[in-house]
Amino acid sequence: MQAGWRIGYLFGVPLFLDYSWLIILLLATYINSQDYQEWGLFLAWGAGFVIAILLFGAVFLHELGHSLVAISKGIKVKSITLFLFGGVAAIEQEFRTPVEALQVAIAGPLVSLVLFFLLGLTSLLLPTSSLVSELTNRVAEINLVLAVFNMIPGLPLDGGQVLKAVVWKITGSRFAGVRWAAKTGQGLGLLGITFGLILVLARNMSGFWIALIGCFAVRNARIYHRINDLQEVLIRIKVVEIMTQDFRVVDANLTLSQFVDKYFSKSSKFSTYFAASEGRYLGSVSVNAIRFIERSYWDTQTLRMIICPLNQMITVLEKASLLEVIKSMESDQQKQITVLSPAGTVAGIVDKGDIVRGIARYLKLNISEAEIKRIKTEGSYPPGMNLGAIAKATY
Repeated sequence: MQAGWRIGYLFGVPLFLDYSWLIILLLATYINSQDYQEWGLFLAWGAGFVIAILLFGAVFLHELGHSLVAISKGIKVKSITLFLFGGVAAIEQEFRTPVEALQVAIAGPLVSLVLFFLLGLTSLLLPTSSLVSELTNRVAEINLVLAVFNMIPGLPLDGGQVLKAVVWKITGSRFAGVRWAAKTGQGLGLLGITFGLILVLARNMSGFWIALIGCFAVRNARIYHRINDLQEVLIRIKVVEIMTQDFRVVDANLTLSQFVDKYFSKSSKFSTYFAASEGRYLGSVSVNAIRFIERSYWDTQTLRMIICPLNQMITVLEKASLLEVIKSMESDQQKQITVLSPAGTVAGIVDKGDIVRGIARYLKLNISEAEIKRIKTEGSYPPGMNLGAIAKATY
């Protein structure tokens, strides 16, 4: 669920205001009011508040620039959220090409530059000694700072997105682009933290905000890096590498009584059964359907009555990537999916626990078998590993 207040829609995109914006509103009002004390207390605080609101507008238009270009490329924008350190336009899918990524990345800073020039020209038409002229100049400067600051070449800033697009174009790998931009973002963030702390030690309290922005940059660059690794793994791993044979093949001609007596009277480690006849797989046995059939029919009805035909099941081939598997499971709300061999026979089954185990093995994540068992039972991914959304956003 989106945090913050929904303040409306624009071009079908939900607009949210994060709770942290209350902090920036109060802080920006106070800081800017100090520069207008000669106009009197009331006008000084009024000017500070107006600048804070216009800062809100500048950040919003910056993010709207990203969003409109993304929409023009056929990419859905889920929301625009304004928060303590700026804003973010959340898109539903990754960009298809580096050129697309570059166009969306530079749209925001270009909007800020246009606003800078327009406001700068407007201020020339106003009396130089008026408060309105000074406010117009200040907001123009804010837009210039937004444009320049956001072009710093490191994620999560727009300059990081530009760097990603350039490396992607050169190497042919989007994942390489994200890695370079994320590492640069982490490095710049660490420099910001160091520089900020030095200023704080020198009793310059503006260093506190620089250090805080550095922490924000490091945290978000790491998130980009982690998601990038997950997306790369989802494409690289094939389902044949992680599927299991935790199923049993039974004779389709068994009566329901024979099936229950043979496989349910004793403790069975299998929960999935496939019915076959004359060496040919017919489909999966809908075990839960047995309980809805009158017991008087159990001795005469065979498993054929409760088979879900193989050609009607959601299946994937052994060569399918985990990305394809997850997308298929999510779109059809499946907890488990059947894997077929090139010959069309059942080669294995895979569920969310198998997927998480495979990813953990590749990325060397510490996920216990107890957690894997819980995932298999509950059919939900671990907190913080929203593979459904990540897969949906990945091409």
